[in-house]
Amino acid sequence: MFSFRTTALEDQLDKALLSGRVGCFCTQNCWDTARGRYMYDLFRERGNLKTVFNPKGAELTPGTNHISFEREALTELDAVVVEVQDAGARYFNYSKDVFQLMEVLVTMENPPALYIVDHINPAGRIVEGSMPSGPVEPHTPKVAHRHGLTLGELCTLYYTEIGASFPLHVVSALANDSTRQLLPWTIAPASDIPGMFTCQMYSGGGLWNNTTITPAIGTARPYEYFGAPFIRHNPLEVIPAPSGVLMRPCSFTPSAGRYEGQRCQGFQIMLQPGAEYHSLLHTVQLMRYFLERYSQFELAAGFAEKLSDQGIMSYLRGETSFQEAREHVKVEEQKWIRKAKRYTLYDDQPYRIK
Repeated sequence: MFSFRTTALEDQLDKALLSGRVGCFCTQNCWDTARGRYMYDLFRERGNLKTVFNPKGAELTPGTNHISFEREALTELDAVVVEVQDAGARYFNYSKDVFQLMEVLVTMENPPALYIVDHINPAGRIVEGSMPSGPVEPHTPKVAHRHGLTLGELCTLYYTEIGASFPLHVVSALANDSTRQLLPWTIAPASDIPGMFTCQMYSGGGLWNNTTITPAIGTARPYEYFGAPFIRHNPLEVIPAPSGVLMRPCSFTPSAGRYEGQRCQGFQIMLQPGAEYHSLLHTVQLMRYFLERYSQFELAAGFAEKLSDQGIMSYLRGETSFQEAREHVKVEEQKWIRKAKRYTLYDDQPYRIK
């Protein structure tokens, strides 16, 4: 059973929400601006809050990027209310935690109802990349790298993919005061997604996490910066960059993650006003460039599963040209958009950069 709700969570009259045992699965993005409280405080005030599943530790501490839960805790609930700000790329950890939750619910004999308090996608409706064409990371739906959907829409798609029958209810992002008043990146979705440009860089930049170049995790500007101790700046070299993008040589010292405490040389990706940035294509173009120039640059464990695209892998191995890779991605994006439109819940639709 599926429903799309256009009134706010506190106005829902479901018995499971009013008097049932409620568990809240959430991040810091569940802040209600109109009432000055977190989403779970609604159920605490009603007296029916059973448990809260949220990241452990301070919200901007590196490493606090998963929501853990036990199956046994779910058996004690009548409803699970999810409020997580998705970041727009299929490898965002908190969203994969929601998909893992759904995978567990589908195996339960008497699962609780699942409510998704939806939010606007901070990466917008732009689509990049392809649906997986091989093995993928656990708890990953068959969506493009930058999918252009909201979390509620993603859960609707995944609900179909896993053959679920538990009650799924999506509360519209347009029904909440906070999503009308706040831009979706005002509260950082995660410790490595801190600012308004990050989500535009993440669909490609997230791939650096599975290489020997860091996307500046442990700095103030992850995914806008990238580098490694072995990179050397050369004033005569021309770094690949699409129209509307500037590449600034820079240095940084991460306080966490790969190369913690080590000085890295690299580049800052700077978008000119109005530029529509295809992060995935630019990132793989940069990776090919560095693979050809630095023996220390390697695609590390888990990279193939995160990318899950043989066409792009062929380009990275030097077997095809960038033009061929771009044409491949164009076709795959068109396939994804046709699929994605079946699951959109709002008037605006996913689209690709021409």
